[in-house]
Amino acid sequence: MKRIIIDYAKLTTDILDLLVEKYPDGYGFSDVITFKNAKGESIKAVEVKTEDAIFLVKISSKLEQTMEDYADDEDSFDSDDFDLDTEIDENQNDF
Repeated sequence: MKRIIIDYAKLTTDILDLLVEKYPDGYGFSDVITFKNAKGESIKAVEVKTEDAIFLVKISSKLEQTMEDYADDEDSFDSDDFDLDTEIDENQNDF
């Protein structure tokens, strides 16, 4: 199986889907893999797998923000989450 190192800036929507699915609440210290690249630099990444490859996505603050934004966008526009035939009880507070 191929191991592919990828930066957040080159993430596809498919890989973002996998990341958000695997780490819906974000990733923790135990999810982080540390390794040295060909230049001898220490790299931290999280892993997601497809049928034919393992993607090691480099960690950065921008990766976390990208995952959060992507998950928020997906949640806010998913019409399957709404039951339009159900009346809303205005006295009910779920917040």
